[in-house]
Amino acid sequence: MIRGNDKNFFGTDTTVPARIRGAWEGRVSGCLLGKPLEVLSFKEGREGLESYLREAGAFPLRDYVPLLEGTLVDRLGRQCCRGHISRAEPDDDINYTVLALLLLEDRGADLATEDVARAWLRLLPAGTTWTAERWAYRVLLDNMDDEFVNGDPPGFDLSLCSDNDFNEWIGAQIRADLYGWVCPGRPALAADLASRDAALSHRGEGVYGAAFVAALAAAIPVSETFADSIDIALGFIPEGSDAASAVRFGRALAGSHDAVDRLHAEYRGLSPVHTINNLALVVWALCSSGGDFSAAIGNAVAAGWDTDCNSATVGGLFGLTGKPVPRSWTTPWQGRVAVSLAGYSEMLLDDLVGRTVAVERSLH
Repeated sequence: MIRGNDKNFFGTDTTVPARIRGAWEGRVSGCLLGKPLEVLSFKEGREGLESYLREAGAFPLRDYVPLLEGTLVDRLGRQCCRGHISRAEPDDDINYTVLALLLLEDRGADLATEDVARAWLRLLPAGTTWTAERWAYRVLLDNMDDEFVNGDPPGFDLSLCSDNDFNEWIGAQIRADLYGWVCPGRPALAADLASRDAALSHRGEGVYGAAFVAALAAAIPVSETFADSIDIALGFIPEGSDAASAVRFGRALAGSHDAVDRLHAEYRGLSPVHTINNLALVVWALCSSGGDFSAAIGNAVAAGWDTDCNSATVGGLFGLTGKPVPRSWTTPWQGRVAVSLAGYSEMLLDDLVGRTVAVERSLH
């Protein structure tokens, strides 16, 4: 079930450049919304998150997070709170989206997992990685031939990098979006590119989550309804996988008054940064939004777990629909996107959009 008229989910500004701009605006805004609440969500769970939002007068969440002085949010996320935003602050979710852009500019459709590894070594500071990515990074440094970063073979079985305890967590899913943005109408290529990237650090459900998100992003521009785009994307992951079940579960919850309770009950015991629970939440947030961007990302954050990752993914996917992202979300960060990649500290939205459009054209 999808709340409201499914066809109303889509807008009218459907050129490729407009969709890509919407995807960047939606992803950055969503990430910025969820960022100040991420650690609070991990430390205090859904209850602590909702308590903060209610005390701040921001539940349901439909704008940037208000700042309550002296709180964990104040200490860790002040620059991302309403009235204190001047740019989109650095975050791994956006780092990986920019990194995917740089990879495709360099390698195009020939992108291989080895290329992803070399890009990490050259551009991605190890201290900005977490869980599966940090493990993979450590394995690379411990085992690679000295000249691997300069183009030589790795000198060891690269699949050892994904042999870790976190390989079904959310890391690969947050790296996947842009592969779909640049492949409108070609979900197979989008899923394949995302899977090649994911394979460096993830296996199984971790890869399937990434492939689904990329395929969904590629399907949205050529679908008549959002339900159609979900069905298309499901065709690129195993039908019996936990990821596919999570997608179906999230879609079925749309319109249910107790959807968030049921999400947390269904996935009780899973890490808050696992692929499966967060994928179900992403699909639910999109399907239950009624075509309202603020509701989509606000609900994705307020539901808990990985707040910035989920809201970034929801925002980027929503931006592909042809509906404009409201100016109230983009004006505060002024087109300034901070990153923490070697050689890059801050990028401009217009530049990111133009370069992404150029990649789409080169792949097309």
